[in-house]
Amino acid sequence: MSSVSTKPYLIRAIHEWCSDHDFTPYLVVAVRGEMQVPMEYVKNGEIVLNISYNATRNLNLGNDYVSFSARFNGVSRDIMIPVGAVVSIFSRENGEGMGFEYEAPPEEAPVANATLQTTSTSHEATKHDDDDDEPPRPPAGRSHLRVVK
Repeated sequence: MSSVSTKPYLIRAIHEWCSDHDFTPYLVVAVRGEMQVPMEYVKNGEIVLNISYNATRNLNLGNDYVSFSARFNGVSRDIMIPVGAVVSIFSRENGEGMGFEYEAPPEEAPVANATLQTTSTSHEATKHDDDDDEPPRPPAGRSHLRVVK
């Protein structure tokens, strides 16, 4: 019997806790390879996303992917993130939350990414032909959270 990850359940629980207490839940995502996120907001190989119900539309905190639509600089974008790429979820107001280890996608990831790209309704390409290099990995050890204003 294979082991089922607790990570998606913990993400949903902390999101619910934030929402119940009128806190703003933020996700920190490690961006590796092709992902359906706005690449212009990626810094140091990570992107920080507000996943509150007020900031998102059609939020789905699934077992394999976190997906939603959100506006970035006034433009609606469809976001799809593998749960394994989530490195933390926390409350903006008090910084409480939980950090996770980055989980590399399974061998089938290139097929899944190809499917994601063809089903995307976003008009902007998330893959850049000149950006084939993988961003540097953050140093191992203590996790780090940044205050986002």
